[in-house]
Amino acid sequence: MQLTGAEIVIECLKEQGVDTVFGYPGGTILNVYDALYKHQNEITHILTSHEQGAAHAADGYARATGKVGVCMATSGPGATNLVTGIATAYMDSVPMVAITANVNLPALGKDSFQEVDIAGVTMPITKHGYIVKDVKKLAPTLRKAFEIARSGRPGPVLVDITKDVTANLCEYEKETIEFNQPVPKPDEEEVAKVAELIGESEKPYIYLGGGAILSGAEKEVARFAELIDAPVCDTLMAKGAFNGKDERYTGMIGMHGTKATNLGVSECDLLIALGARFSDRVIGNPKRFASDAKIVHIDIDAAEINKNIRTDASVVGDLKEVLSALNGMLEQKSNGQWMNWIRELKEKYPLKYAESGLSCPYIIEQLDQVTEGKALITTDVGQHQMWAAQFYQYTEPRTFLSSGGLGTMGYGLGACIGAKTARPDKICVNIAGDGCFRMNMNELATASRYNIPIIQIVINNHVLGMVRQWQTLFYDKRYSQTVLDDKVDFCKVAEGLGCAAFRVTKREEVAETIRKAIDLKTPVLIECIIDSDDKVFPMVPAGAPIAEVFDEDDLRAKE
Repeated sequence: MQLTGAEIVIECLKEQGVDTVFGYPGGTILNVYDALYKHQNEITHILTSHEQGAAHAADGYARATGKVGVCMATSGPGATNLVTGIATAYMDSVPMVAITANVNLPALGKDSFQEVDIAGVTMPITKHGYIVKDVKKLAPTLRKAFEIARSGRPGPVLVDITKDVTANLCEYEKETIEFNQPVPKPDEEEVAKVAELIGESEKPYIYLGGGAILSGAEKEVARFAELIDAPVCDTLMAKGAFNGKDERYTGMIGMHGTKATNLGVSECDLLIALGARFSDRVIGNPKRFASDAKIVHIDIDAAEINKNIRTDASVVGDLKEVLSALNGMLEQKSNGQWMNWIRELKEKYPLKYAESGLSCPYIIEQLDQVTEGKALITTDVGQHQMWAAQFYQYTEPRTFLSSGGLGTMGYGLGACIGAKTARPDKICVNIAGDGCFRMNMNELATASRYNIPIIQIVINNHVLGMVRQWQTLFYDKRYSQTVLDDKVDFCKVAEGLGCAAFRVTKREEVAETIRKAIDLKTPVLIECIIDSDDKVFPMVPAGAPIAEVFDEDDLRAKE
């Protein structure tokens, strides 16, 4: 049948099983929005307050479900406003398709009104980018974009379409899309080498990265840890891939990882990295990272092998498939002495915080208790992000969504809207600092417009907390441009944008206010006032070995 390019876009979205799109219309993409109007009962469109919010919402939708998130924008500034969200998704391997429209084909390359080479702009931060100049190539391109976004190591793909292509007619034939991507079998010799190293090891340690979430390997990881009798640590991206309440779990690794994890990894004889990329925030000084250990690396992306840390054995493949094969080769091990030492580390160095006064760790723990650990948490970036990773006990995958690789302030609120849209069964809470919240707080208007019942917790310390922490510890308390002690009233802002709002200043108010927010079933902001000089501990200085992890007690002893 003959359809316009715009109608083909909508039909291709339906082919791909897309039920929700986040975006903002404009001149060049009007034809697509006109076609979308006719299919509004099949595809829900969420009009965000800003295109960056649309990209973050699509990202949150994808992380919460594993499906491809979709966002749309017009040409010029509409398209460039997606860039930060696309880069965020790229750094954290999030499957996303961003659809933009450009000026008419004859106007390309002539500095036309709102013309931007968005495919060129986003080339370094996408798995692939297309500009469609022929309506006959539109459907195949869109199908390929979704395939690329979800296959292998996932990531964002951009499809830019000239406006005349969205108006031109073309013969369209519906295709049935097969979503189960064939997974290559892991190399048996490589898997056997890993099994051999495990057999020789007396002090193994499992280090989980975001790939454990992306591959859906949580059951295989749990079985693997049991078989080799090893402790388990995770990165920010891997929260929930292993039960945070399991006795084997030692907490996060790296700059703000637990002492038990950082000291344990530094003493292990075999470090097994599963779907991780050895980020600088994890390894600290690469020359002194797990220096007494042999390194095993299992990852779907061959480019990650030996990129930051040299390995003794590696397997390229889907983690779920590799662990299934590996678990079938292994015999039950018992590393009693090693596990007892790890337990002693956990008992000696627990996470802790001040026992009096309102603090973010206390708020997070109360949130964990009230929601029984079953909420879906999104965060922005900074101190609150680390506290949310440390003090909420994640027991399921896809329940902690945060910008890890890019560290995008302003990410969380849009992501929370996307996650709640995807998972209406979940209590969805965004935790943000006051600095982050200022960046995209306009998305509260999106939540109120659609009555999306998210809870926005603002941890207000009236400073840029993480930057201030570094200024305190490493810059002799020169607080250059990090004080936010102004007259902004976040509760009034929230109410002005159509949301309910509460302010919390005392410990005894926290749990009751969270319960009220949940019961309201409308978008709610909770502003929590904490001290400006609260700090995230433990901590490893940038570039130092992770064994040099320190906390507040160590600072006092040093002074």
